[in-house]
Amino acid sequence: MPSPPEQDFATNSAGAARLPIQRRDFPHRFVFGTATASYQVEGAFDEGGRGLSIWDTFCKTPGRILDASNGDLAVDQYHRYKEDVDNMAEMGVDAYRFSVAWARIYPDGLEKGVNKEGVTYYNKLIDYLLEKGIKPYVTLYHWDLPQKLHDSFGGWTSQEIVKHFAAYAETCFAAFGDRVKHWITFNEPLQFSVLGYGLGIHAPGRCSDRRYCKAGDSATEPYLAGHNVILSHAAAVKIYREKFKALQGGVVGITVDAEWAEPMTDSVDDKVASQRRLEFQLGWFLDPFFFGDYPATMREYVGDRLPKFTPEEQKSVRGSVEFVGINHYSSRFVTPALYAKPSDNYHQDQRILTSAVRNGAVIGDKAASPWLYIVPWGLHRVLKWVSERYNRPPIYVTENGMDEENNSTLTLDEQLDDLKRIHFYQDYLTAVLQATREGMDIRGYFAWSLVDNFEWAMGYTKRFGLYYVDYETLKRYPKRSARWFKRFLSNSIKQEV
Repeated sequence: MPSPPEQDFATNSAGAARLPIQRRDFPHRFVFGTATASYQVEGAFDEGGRGLSIWDTFCKTPGRILDASNGDLAVDQYHRYKEDVDNMAEMGVDAYRFSVAWARIYPDGLEKGVNKEGVTYYNKLIDYLLEKGIKPYVTLYHWDLPQKLHDSFGGWTSQEIVKHFAAYAETCFAAFGDRVKHWITFNEPLQFSVLGYGLGIHAPGRCSDRRYCKAGDSATEPYLAGHNVILSHAAAVKIYREKFKALQGGVVGITVDAEWAEPMTDSVDDKVASQRRLEFQLGWFLDPFFFGDYPATMREYVGDRLPKFTPEEQKSVRGSVEFVGINHYSSRFVTPALYAKPSDNYHQDQRILTSAVRNGAVIGDKAASPWLYIVPWGLHRVLKWVSERYNRPPIYVTENGMDEENNSTLTLDEQLDDLKRIHFYQDYLTAVLQATREGMDIRGYFAWSLVDNFEWAMGYTKRFGLYYVDYETLKRYPKRSARWFKRFLSNSIKQEV
């Protein structure tokens, strides 16, 4: 059997004792923050000159969103940003990771020029954050592509997208870079490449299954999208380094995501399958930036469907990541899988099976989402894998959190009493702390999310927030976890039991 997980910070279902941790336990300049995404929180979809995004269109397609909702209003941060910033200041966070809505800057792609109202909105948000002592960490793309760019040439499936993203990034660098020092080009390119272009369950809803998708090719489009993301990142970084870095002094990274892949057994086959799973998740996007090409396993298993870099592209891509953002929520056991026919999608290409159960035992406690198991040692192992494979790059945990059901039968007090989330953060932060003590260059941690919000295909059925949002009035209420974070960040925390 595999060696047991790191028991010094893991907890069990019986509630094993937790050692209290405090902010002072972390490195002096370690950054603590919260995170959101534009489509999930902003609302105001038809205000301030904003154009339509692929998520505006996708949400209006019947059957795509679990509760038939959308982000038209979301939680109205567009109008309530000061309230949200004030709440973060009350908690004592150092930073806020938010995303810019591309269609709020360029409503119709690039054809109608910069939307000054959009620039003004983000300037006001950034200025108010700084006024409250909170640093902005800005994501340029968190899945909401302007619809016109998808309609015109296929969005991320076409290399035409590279010049458009580069121009959009340059506009943001010029408008906000005097105050923004940490840029993230893309959030979770794996997810929007596979879910949007392979499974069709996220925007723009493309896949090979004509029972579900009107168009798409699951065998090729996810890899085309991923390839063009990598080229777009490199193009944006080139612009930043040539035109802005000397004056602004910022850094540009990318955020990737992964579950930890734990071998089902100690067998060589399971260990190889686990490594292959991580290479398909993390290596897909990080290997080109650090080594100049995709993992050899992907070349072998995907074959000619995996695009190739030209020598010029390799030169541009390699070395263009200045820090790595890691989004992590859950872990799985992994074992090899054999298919009778040739694979024709990202999941089959990996030749693996994943499971949350081994020998009748579940890998961790369950959150609300069917995919989210609470496995703190999994985050530690993801951080270690990235640190060792890429020679100790600077890392930020850019998302980590857990959800609860949106249960209308509970009282407000019951909704706010989220002790399970407190234990989640205690255990996962302890995993991050251990990583820093082992010499990994972990520089920050961002809790997902600041507020309950629109959770993509799940709509408003799940709640990840530190702040509860009444979806009828949009009033924010601090959950018990928000109060815990305030004590944690003030170094006066008392252990929750």
